[in-house]
Amino acid sequence: MAPSTTHGRELWVIVAAATLTVMAGAIVAPVVPQIQRELGVSGTAAGLIITTHGGVIVLASPLVGALVDRVGPRRPFVGGLVVYGLGGGAGFVADGFGPLLASRVVLGVGTAAVYTAVTVLIYDLYEGQAMERALGYRSSANSLGAAVWPLVGGAAGVVAWNVPFGIYLVALPLGLVAAATVPETRSTPDGTSEAGGSAGSRASLSTRLAATLATFRDRPGLPLVYLLAFGANALLYVVVVFYPQFLSRVGVSSSFAISLYLAANGAAGGVAAVGYDRLVDRAARSTLVLVALVCWTVGFALAAVVETRAGAVVPVVLLGLGVGLVFPSTFAWVERFAPAEKTGQFSSYIASFGYTGQFLSPLLFGPLVPLVGVRGVFGAAAGVAGVGALGLGVWAWRRASAVADA
Repeated sequence: MAPSTTHGRELWVIVAAATLTVMAGAIVAPVVPQIQRELGVSGTAAGLIITTHGGVIVLASPLVGALVDRVGPRRPFVGGLVVYGLGGGAGFVADGFGPLLASRVVLGVGTAAVYTAVTVLIYDLYEGQAMERALGYRSSANSLGAAVWPLVGGAAGVVAWNVPFGIYLVALPLGLVAAATVPETRSTPDGTSEAGGSAGSRASLSTRLAATLATFRDRPGLPLVYLLAFGANALLYVVVVFYPQFLSRVGVSSSFAISLYLAANGAAGGVAAVGYDRLVDRAARSTLVLVALVCWTVGFALAAVVETRAGAVVPVVLLGLGVGLVFPSTFAWVERFAPAEKTGQFSSYIASFGYTGQFLSPLLFGPLVPLVGVRGVFGAAAGVAGVGALGLGVWAWRRASAVADA
């Protein structure tokens, strides 16, 4: 088992890599209108620069998870950073929309590898409270990235539309540092993976699917964790997509001012995630998720009625606090429920369900805008979070009653 401290150099490499998974879309979001103008494409086509890598992550993550289970997380992690840097950085020299879109496909593959490998590295390298702390740092890094990278991308875009793509190249030196500092965690003395080479790794697709469904049947907590990952990401993107529209109606119209509200959302999530290991030492994980769902319910409900710029800060802070509690809980629950020899496979589903939630969020909530307005969208989101809080609360109450009766 790996060291139980979280002070090794490898942790900071892992945390730095975690911010890159957020940067994948956030760094270029501010320059999408410039891409549309410079390349002469429609707004829908330009939007594919933001969404394409997410779709690739959904499809590629299960394949990456299987690879991680066969060879361990270190090589997919280092290789993923290289692919990420090359795919993302290629946009800096792309001379047309087609090559640029192709580079986003490559970026998605690299992001999928980094996302899943980061998760499994934390599972393998740390245990107990050290793992809780590392998961909290990972989620805090994601929140910090969500706050900082759009600002960096917007500033770089002032120079030219393609300059933000050059920032992806930071993954290449980080990959070299990772190769030098991150240890192998699953190799046997003959150099093969503990999970690799088995008959299971060569099983047919139908056999692997049947085994996965059997795992879900025997461990019913896993599907609920993926549902939580889907819902959390869908609600997060209600903020990302619709909050700027709402802010324009309370007198906040400049892109920089809007970015400050979104940065407050990320900062609040980072604060909650940094203290996650101490919180989970004092309260059950289900309690922390219940608190997060209540924060989301109250936050979205306030967003539906607030009328001032100052008041608009409170909802994003509450929503961010919820994110900082839910995301590390999701990763920790998968580590707890998934078979030890298949943590790569089952942790990869977090990425698949999470990015699916991000992709579908505007499709699920967007049709409400013409009917009930942006505030109505927040009311609907509050309802979804409230139902989740009620369901989790009833489950916790019944569980406590059963323990008391026993």
